[in-house]
Amino acid sequence: MLLLGLETSTSPASVALADERGVVAGAHLGRAGAHGRFVAAAMAFCWHHAGVDASDLTGVAVSLGPGRFTGMRVGVATAQALAHSRAVPVVGLASLDLIAFCARYARRPICAVIDARRGELAWAFYQPGAGGSRRRSEFRLGPPERLAGEIEAEREEVLAVGDGAVAHRGLLAAAGGEVGDAAAEPSATALVSLARERFQREETQRPEDLTPIYLRRPDARIAWDGRGALFGGTGQGGAPGVAANPTRKGPL
Repeated sequence: MLLLGLETSTSPASVALADERGVVAGAHLGRAGAHGRFVAAAMAFCWHHAGVDASDLTGVAVSLGPGRFTGMRVGVATAQALAHSRAVPVVGLASLDLIAFCARYARRPICAVIDARRGELAWAFYQPGAGGSRRRSEFRLGPPERLAGEIEAEREEVLAVGDGAVAHRGLLAAAGGEVGDAAAEPSATALVSLARERFQREETQRPEDLTPIYLRRPDARIAWDGRGALFGGTGQGGAPGVAANPTRKGPL
C-alpha cells in the first residue's frame, strides 16, 4: 500500500506519502496562497525522498473542505488527475475531521473550528472514543456568537480546536469551552492516517465522485443574482450557472 494525501483546503497546505506502517515522506507549506505550485513541488519531493514514483501509488486521499475555494479545487483536481492516470481509487475527507483527529485523545466533546473569514466560522462537534473521534453534528457556518451559544448549550465542557477557536478564545471560554493551546490545522499526515483504514476496508470512491464541501455560495453566484435585481429582474434570472464575474470565488 502506498497512499498520497493532499490537504489544500486552508491557507497552510501539505502533502504526505504513507504505507501500511505509517507516513514515509511529507512536505508542508506555511500561510501562503501558491497551492498549485506547492503541490507539484511537494509531490516531487515526496517521491524522491521515499524512493518511489507515481506508478507505485495504490490510492489517493484528499481533503474536501470546508475551506478556501481555490485551494479545495487544486487538491480535488490533482487527486482526480492522479487517480485517473494511475487507475487507483480515492478517499475524500472533511478538513474539520482532520482537525478533530488531532484531539482524538480528549476525554470530552470536541469542536473543530475553522476561520471562514467575513466574520464567520465553520465548525462541527465530535465525540471521542476508542476508535477515534466520531462526528455528531452537521457542518455549520455562522458568526462566532452562534458557536458560543452552541458550546454553552452542551452538557459538559467542550474542547475547541482550530484557528477559528484560537481567534475567538475569549468568547468561547466565556461560553464554557476550553480552547486548545495551539491552532490545530488540517494536515496531510492526519489525512493519510484516517484514509488508510478506509482503503483497507475498500470504502473508496471514484475520482469523478469527489465533491468539495461548500458551506457558502461563491461570490460569483451572489454577484450574478444581485445584478439581475439591479437591472429590474428578480435576482433569480440569467443563464443557469453563469456568473457576472467568474474570476471572483469566495471561500467555504
